Amino acid sequence: MINVPETAEILILTGTTAVGKTELSLEWAAANNAEILSCDSTTVYRGMDIGTAKPTAEERARVPHWGLDLVEPAETFSVGDYVEYAKKCVADLRSRGKRVLVSGGSGFYLKAFFAPVTDGVAVDAVLRERVRALEQSGEALDFLKRLNPGGAENFDWQNPRRVSRALERCLATGKTIDELRADMAARQSEFVAYRRYCVLLSREREDLSRRIEIRVERMLAEGLVEEVKKLCSCGLHSGVPAAMAIGYRETLDWLSAGEPGGLVALRDAIVLATRQLAAKQRKWFRSQIVPDQIVDL
Repeated sequence: MINVPETAEILILTGTTAVGKTELSLEWAAANNAEILSCDSTTVYRGMDIGTAKPTAEERARVPHWGLDLVEPAETFSVGDYVEYAKKCVADLRSRGKRVLVSGGSGFYLKAFFAPVTDGVAVDAVLRERVRALEQSGEALDFLKRLNPGGAENFDWQNPRRVSRALERCLATGKTIDELRADMAARQSEFVAYRRYCVLLSREREDLSRRIEIRVERMLAEGLVEEVKKLCSCGLHSGVPAAMAIGYRETLDWLSAGEPGGLVALRDAIVLATRQLAAKQRKWFRSQIVPDQIVDL
């Protein structure tokens, strides 16, 4: 079903959530002397197992997996962190004569294998504190505009997070937003030295929708609510990025609201959010990557 050239050093197997990446990944990796590098921004968190559909202990015993359980849910893990981890992982696997199977569907993690996703600008703690002080005093936006007298095309000046990030980088480099963008465009993927092959998995919408429902029902039966309660006691709360993961966000909201509507309401909320994610992923795949092969399941 998946025809990958023998010369390919990295196979990127992607597709929407619930499309069926896990089983195909295991089959291909086992048959082709490969190990699996997860490309999922939620499976990096320890203890978030059921809601992320993390590979089971049996699946990990069948084929070694990387990129799982890297940080605690209360910690942050950026795309830059992932790129650095993935670079080391790929280099290690190739040094051992292994092929690499990248499996997952998280947009920026995935894009890192085709294009630059970080600008390489280092922002130290002192500079970050300076920008935070400008935020608090309400001066950040005006300061950034002064550093960019010519403006910046399509820059979201009303987004405080983007303003702060841009201000950090302008101050760190002495460059304007447009100059930083030009530098970014000239960069290459960190994996350009490897021969890569990308396979996009696809299913009919009705089939995918049914699979999503089955997956959510299985997660709830396996103890998703109990998992979230345990994570809350260990520091997971709505203010950390991990809490925005689908399944966890809805469960946290449901618990904090007093469990309205019972498990049926929670199931429906997670199914809806997962379907919406799948729709966004389809749109992202169409515009952001050019697969070498599309496989209809």
